[in-house]
This record gives sequence, structure tokens and C-alpha cells, in this order.
Amino acid sequence: MTNFVLIHGAWHGGWVWQRVAPLLRAAGHEVHAPTLTGVSDRAHLLSPSVGLSTHAQDVVALIEAHDLDDVVLVGHSYAGQVVTAVADRVPERLATRVYLDAFVGDDGDAAIDLLPEQVAHHYRESVAGPGFGWLIPVRSLTVLGVSEQADLDWLGARLTPHPWLTYTEPLRLSGNHDAVPAAFVECTDWMRVFRTQAGKAAERGWPVHHVATGHEAMVTAPKELADVLLSISTS
Repeated sequence: MTNFVLIHGAWHGGWVWQRVAPLLRAAGHEVHAPTLTGVSDRAHLLSPSVGLSTHAQDVVALIEAHDLDDVVLVGHSYAGQVVTAVADRVPERLATRVYLDAFVGDDGDAAIDLLPEQVAHHYRESVAGPGFGWLIPVRSLTVLGVSEQADLDWLGARLTPHPWLTYTEPLRLSGNHDAVPAAFVECTDWMRVFRTQAGKAAERGWPVHHVATGHEAMVTAPKELADVLLSISTS
């Protein structure tokens, strides 16, 4: 049995994995899908001090509290930063780290600096304006490749602003994360913001998988995504 720990991206919560988790459990695996501090059902804990290190501690604490080993740690989008930070802190508990259309950061990298320049500029403008200087307002779901009205309604009702410090706080790594095998999953049917990150993964010799859907694969292509995650867990 594998322990899947699924980490959502910016603005989301653990609920976003509701269509994927049952498929992994049906294959005989345990699944944890926590919500990170400051968003969704934990939005009451939101403050300007919530950063990347906060979210890394969220996940490390979950893994240790449940005494999980052989963990397949999956991070979507922003949460690639969280995956890397967690892998550096508890590499002995992880079997694989999976970057789902996500940041592949190195020591000293902040998420905002890994985005394409035009997208990063939009983020900074949004934070400076409606984000009051410390929040990232929710992005348009259609920009993220979501087109079905039912999916737009389901997601739109649940997304919350995301703490800006998580995008500006750099990774601080000892190098322990390199001991954990890694894989990348790129979502190809949208503007492909993470194409450069997929290329970085390929250069490092990681397996790179492709899912023909928008950025929100866990919502728009749950079966295809679950199949890829299961194949990664057994490779």
C-alpha cells in the first residue's frame, strides 16, 4: 500500500482532490489531502505571515502525526515548492515526489521568480491593488483551462485569496530532497505556464508525463490523472 499525500495549489483546498482520491483508494492506497494554512476551510488562519515555510510545516506535521512512510507526495502548481521543501526535511518518509504542472525550485528560488515574466507581472499588479499588498486574488478559471460550467461553478464557489508570502519566500534547501525520486506531470491543453518547469524536470532525467487537459487536472481529468499517479507509484 502506498500513502498518497496530495497538496493543492494556490486558492484551493484539500477538497479539490475529491474526484481523484476515491480512485486511488479504490486501488488499495491511503490518501491524505490536507488544506494548507490560510486558505479554504483554514482561511480563518490567514495572515500576512503565512508563507512557504508555514505550508511546508503543515505537510511535515501531517506526515509525522500519521506516521506515514512510503509517501507519494504530489504537489499541484504552487505546491511544487511545498513538495521540494518537505522532501528536503523528511526524505526518509517519501517514496516519490510528483510535480503536477508545478514549480521545480532550487535553493534560493521563490515561486514568483519561476513564473513567466508576463504572468509574474500580473500577479504583482493584482497583489498591489485588490490584494492589499499581501494577498493574491483568485485568478480566472477560464485562463487556467476550465471550460465546463459545472466545473466553473464548483471551483468558483470555493476558491479563496492566497497569501503572497508563499510566492516571495525562497526555498532554503540542504540538498536532502535530491535523494527522493521525482516525476513531473504536465497539463497540455491550456497556456502551459509550467512548460519551462517540465523542461527543467526532463533535463534532470525525471520521467515527464502529459495529461491532455487544463491546469486543473484533478477536476477536469480525474481518471486520467489518477492513472498517471498510480503508474508513477509503481514504477
